Amino acid sequence: MAKIIIDNQELECREGMPVLRAALEAGWDIPHYCYHPGLSVAASCRLCLMEMKMPHPKTREMDWAPKLFPACQTPVRDGLEVRFNSDVVKTAQESCMEFFLLNHPLDCPVCDQAGECCLQDYSYKFGRAESRMVDPKVVNPKKDIGPHTLLYTDRCVTCTRCVRFTREIAGTGELCLVQRGSKNEIDVFPGRPLDNPMQGNVVDICPVGCLLDKDFLFKRRVWELTGTSSICPGCATGCSIRVDHADNRVYRLKPRYNPKVNDWWMCDEGRFGFKYTQDNARIIKPMLRRGREETSPSWREIPDIVRFRFQDHVRASSADKVVAVLSPFMATEEAWLLIRFIREVAPEAALAMGPVPVEGEPQAFPCAPPGAPSMPDVKFTILEEKCPNRRGIEQLLEVSGGTVLTFEAFSEQAAKGDFTAAWIVGGYPKPWVEKDTAKLGSKFGLLVVQDLFENKLTEAAAIVLPACAWVERDGSFVNAKGLAQPFERAISPPDGAMRDGQYLFEIAGFEGLYSGQRVRELMAEATASLTEVYEAPPIPAHAH
Repeated sequence: MAKIIIDNQELECREGMPVLRAALEAGWDIPHYCYHPGLSVAASCRLCLMEMKMPHPKTREMDWAPKLFPACQTPVRDGLEVRFNSDVVKTAQESCMEFFLLNHPLDCPVCDQAGECCLQDYSYKFGRAESRMVDPKVVNPKKDIGPHTLLYTDRCVTCTRCVRFTREIAGTGELCLVQRGSKNEIDVFPGRPLDNPMQGNVVDICPVGCLLDKDFLFKRRVWELTGTSSICPGCATGCSIRVDHADNRVYRLKPRYNPKVNDWWMCDEGRFGFKYTQDNARIIKPMLRRGREETSPSWREIPDIVRFRFQDHVRASSADKVVAVLSPFMATEEAWLLIRFIREVAPEAALAMGPVPVEGEPQAFPCAPPGAPSMPDVKFTILEEKCPNRRGIEQLLEVSGGTVLTFEAFSEQAAKGDFTAAWIVGGYPKPWVEKDTAKLGSKFGLLVVQDLFENKLTEAAAIVLPACAWVERDGSFVNAKGLAQPFERAISPPDGAMRDGQYLFEIAGFEGLYSGQRVRELMAEATASLTEVYEAPPIPAHAH
């Protein structure tokens, strides 16, 4: 570890990292536009300039150098002394900010970036209170550069973060700098729209309101949103994300920094894949069938009804005729509660995991350019496994013992009539009940189906329980690498529905309120390995 001095304060940091990153991680608010820790260093915005002590050319004594140095481009070394809190640095910051604001439109009231805009923050803290610009501002056109993104060129500060992202992370290189001097601007190559599976990240890393998400455009002011830490369920990568919501509605998903999983990025498939959570076709209340009669019991009655129906069925039949099919979309804690209940009422019950959705092949980024002799270092992967918790369910099945089946084996035995009672959990965002699976509904004397949407299995079920989307629950998912990560509840379930964890908690015989942490404490005695979760580190408050 190297020891450096910033503004007369000694700081211990990693050797070779940029001084800017060391200062940001230590809590200094250093203005910067072009620097991003996940991208190469451009050192073009000049906002992070600092004074640095250098050996005097004649005396060789350490003294403040006559010129300023970009903190983003200067590596940390032991004994380095720099300062940002000086008149020279402040004058440079004011001059840079004045330059950035010369032609910037005063459209903050209609800009989606307002409230989380670096230009607003830096103008207030590091800029001048008045503008000396008397000439008409240069007005540049707004451009539609892709199916998801708009480019408001007149707001651009030419930090080139977006250009470097498409080249270094996505590997697709659609964005470029065109023209020179005062006419320099960001644009797409002719005939190549910004349309790659990672393109939404350019909106995230844009420090101003230049690149805008069409999906979020003019939907909500950002200061009205509440951000909740979560995990993306779109694939088995398990990216750390933030759910931005207001009035019990999700408006957008943003990536959270996680060095063990996704760094600063997320794919568009996960970013825009939350719309099903707001589908009006969702099941929102429990349903009970007795013959041809259908009723909707209250949630207070559900634990007693479910427990009685299973106990009665086991007495009339046999414990080894009961099976529970766990969904790879369940939280580990929810699956543990269901297993506990099933094995309590039917100790010899079989367990299985539902079908694991797979689409296409894994996609690695950056993409290898055509004719490249070798693949570049992979910085992000979209997995073909489109569920968040296959590994977590597998681990639970391993430690639960007893009869454990694959979904194929379950389907085969159920078709033969080997099971007379089943609890089947869906929760898939897309239709998942295939023709052969639909036929199994008639094979059970008692069928409980827990799902998001109606299907052939819910039509045949004696008890239907609404499943909630992951943004309405809390618990943990285990990704493809075996990393268990917790996620929090962002919004409440639709009126009439109850969170899966809560009713499973009560059905399993526990009292009080469900929480993922509380269930992990209950799990710790028997399955300690499944209670260790990894939480992504927070991003420093001043790191944009």
